[in-house]
Amino acid sequence: MVNFLGIEFAPLSVPAERRLQTLCVFVHVCNFTINPVLCIVALVYLLWTSLWFVSVGYIAWIVYDVHVNKTSERGGRTVTTVRELPHQKYLTDYFPVKLIKTAELDPTKNYIFGYHPHGIIAFGCLCNFGTEGTGFSKLFPGIHPHMLTLDQNFKLPLIREYSLWLGICSVTKNSIQWLLNDRNGGNAAIIVVGGAAEALDANPGNYQLTLARRRGFVRMALESGASLVPIFSFGENDLYKQADNPDGSTLRQIQVFLKNQLGVSPPLFYGRGVFNYNFGLLPQRTPIHTVVGAPIDLPKEEKPSNELIAKYHKIYTEALAKLFDDHKVKYGIDPEKHLKFV
Repeated sequence: MVNFLGIEFAPLSVPAERRLQTLCVFVHVCNFTINPVLCIVALVYLLWTSLWFVSVGYIAWIVYDVHVNKTSERGGRTVTTVRELPHQKYLTDYFPVKLIKTAELDPTKNYIFGYHPHGIIAFGCLCNFGTEGTGFSKLFPGIHPHMLTLDQNFKLPLIREYSLWLGICSVTKNSIQWLLNDRNGGNAAIIVVGGAAEALDANPGNYQLTLARRRGFVRMALESGASLVPIFSFGENDLYKQADNPDGSTLRQIQVFLKNQLGVSPPLFYGRGVFNYNFGLLPQRTPIHTVVGAPIDLPKEEKPSNELIAKYHKIYTEALAKLFDDHKVKYGIDPEKHLKFV
């Protein structure tokens, strides 16, 4: 490591494996930032060249796949080979990410996995459930994971295809119902329950979750008879730091306004760079331990009452809190720390 003007630069003698890990994480961060813009620009550019028919054909395919096939709402287009590609393992090993199983899951049932916390980019969620980098299929045989994300992501050229190959689907009501009503079972709809709002609280050492008023996922589990599985990723909030934005501050008010208008949160965050350890868009090399709790079986109720939803929401939050308390000391968290639900 070389320190120059207060900036810690990475040494030249970094092993090739670590360089490949950094490259894979860099590409993934680009998929959330500049790659969607580059893909759109490339598609528009082709319209003014002799390859215009490629652009027109692909745009027509996107429209057909979104509005006719509705692939993102019907289980995606999982390609196991893509989930198992070597770069997925490099992505996972960068942190590294570890998946911890605490109970068996019945492959004849369908599940909603509640993933907490959101963090800035939900790296742990992607590595564990959008790839085979942590060996999900070996740990939970017969369970098909479908990480859920915003529907507009499936309108982005190329990015959408890669996401569908990973089994990622839309987080719309129709998409979740399709997964949970599969009579063959074995589907797991992974929902980052806290969503964009929780990303604004993603700071190291913060254990505040946006969950107190999030009950839609419980309702859908009751309507389908699916089981709920609480999940907590220790280390997810430690990958980045973000600008101080306490509730009521001007920055927070602007962020909440933009979130309400755009559907995505705009945290002002920083991590490390490709060649330095002080500043950049890459996450820190902080271990992520994702602990999958025991399933909570729910009765099937076509029209669940508010009382029934509240009952199982409480059972879920208590199970999540216990999962956190049972494992926190093992992962270096103060025994006096507890989850806070807002």
